[in-house]
Amino acid sequence: MRVLLVEDEVRLADNLAAALRDGPGFAVDCAPDGQAGDDLAGNRCYDLIVLDLMLPKLDGLSLLRRIRAREDVTPVLILTAKEGKDAIVQLLNAGADDYLAKPFDLGELMARAKALIRRGKGAAHPVLAASGLEVNTLEQTVRRNGVTVDLSPTEYRILEYLIHHPRRIFSKRELLEHLYDYNWEHHSNVIEAHVSNLRKRLDAALPGAEPVIETLRGRGYRMAVGAEQTIAHK
Repeated sequence: MRVLLVEDEVRLADNLAAALRDGPGFAVDCAPDGQAGDDLAGNRCYDLIVLDLMLPKLDGLSLLRRIRAREDVTPVLILTAKEGKDAIVQLLNAGADDYLAKPFDLGELMARAKALIRRGKGAAHPVLAASGLEVNTLEQTVRRNGVTVDLSPTEYRILEYLIHHPRRIFSKRELLEHLYDYNWEHHSNVIEAHVSNLRKRLDAALPGAEPVIETLRGRGYRMAVGAEQTIAHK
C-alpha cells in the first residue's frame, strides 16, 4: 500500500516513515509542508494520507478540504494536538476519517492506518479470501488450500495489492508506483521477477490448480478470480 505522510517536524516524519515502511511494509512519500502535500495528493494515487494539522504554507485543515473538494475519497488520518470536542467535530465534518492526538503511541498509529486502508478497500475484516487463497492482512500471512505459503515482503505486498482489486489489470509501472517510494528508481524487470516467484510459490501450494495470478501480455497482471470465485471478506 502507498501512503502520503504530510508532517513538517523532521524527526517525527523520519520516525513515522521508517515505522510505516519497516512494519506494514508500506511505500511512503513525505511532504514537509501543506503545499507540497497538496501537490503530491493531487497528482498521485494513495491508499492513505497521514496529515498533521500544524503545517507551514498550507495548514492541514485547509489541505484536507482541498482533497475532499476534488472528490478524492482517500482515507485521511489526522495528527493533531487539539483534543477539544469542537475541534474534532470540525475535522470530521471536513472529511477526516480518523485522528490521533499528540503525543500518540506508534503501535496505535500502525493499527489505525491498517484499519483505514482495509475499510478504504471495502474490507473491514483483515482476512481476504479468493480461489482457495487466504490473506491475513493483519498478520501478513498467506495460506492456500490450508497450506501456509512463505513469501518475501515484496511478494506479499504484491499479492495483497492484487487481492484488494480483483479482476483489475495492473501494469508493471502501476505496481511499482504502489510498492515503492516516490524516488525509487523504476525497473520493470524487478516486478517481473517478483511476480514470477510469487506465482510459483502459490501454485506449489495447490498443484494442478488454475493460476491465482494472470499475466496479460503487454498489459500487466491481475488476480485470476472467476465469476463463481468472488472475493469474500471473512
